[in-house]
Amino acid sequence: MKPRDPAAVEQLFDSVASRYDQLNDLLSLGLHRQWKRQLQCFLRPKAGETWLDLCCGTGDLALELARHVRPGGSVLGLDSAAAPLALARQRQGRQPWLNAVFQQGDALATDLPDASADGIVMAYGLRNLRDPAAGLMEMARLLKPGRRAGVLDFNRLTTPGPAASFQRFYLRRLVVSVAAAAGLRQEYAYLEESLKGFPDGAAQVSMALESGFSEARHHTLVAGQMGMLLLKR
Repeated sequence: MKPRDPAAVEQLFDSVASRYDQLNDLLSLGLHRQWKRQLQCFLRPKAGETWLDLCCGTGDLALELARHVRPGGSVLGLDSAAAPLALARQRQGRQPWLNAVFQQGDALATDLPDASADGIVMAYGLRNLRDPAAGLMEMARLLKPGRRAGVLDFNRLTTPGPAASFQRFYLRRLVVSVAAAAGLRQEYAYLEESLKGFPDGAAQVSMALESGFSEARHHTLVAGQMGMLLLKR
């Protein structure tokens, strides 16, 4: 699969949607939920705010945000793949008190109004966009001045060492092996390929500042395996 090919990425996430959450829990030992909570702690969503979750997948982060912006707030989850969105809507249907709406759309061209969001998140989506810099520009366009956004994704390690060796071992030996047992070898072999050419933390900060954000900081998690880009408009 060619990295950042929009049609291929959409097809990939449609094909893995039914097992995506279970595999994420298994492969991260449930820690992906903690990393998303850390992202929210940094961003501090408040009651009454309007938030966007771009590349929202099955909606776990969007629904958690919806809990934080109650009462009076709302969350829009946007994703290009239909199957994950169907699962997100099912989740929301079991929690109708959460004001979250999920719709299909392109994170590079949302057609939403300028400065319409109090906050924006993107978890494990920037790496898959056709043009990550354009994705950051769209986020900056959508965010109100002075407000905050955050991106969570794998951290591209460019320096040889134990952390880089572990990442290769994890992606090649653990992720692919577990996914293969679920019949998804090719889909999860794409993970390592998608990191090639993905901007590292310093490059993401530069891209964000060039895209219109006034502040950008990159933090690493779990010994450098994950990256969190924190932004202010």
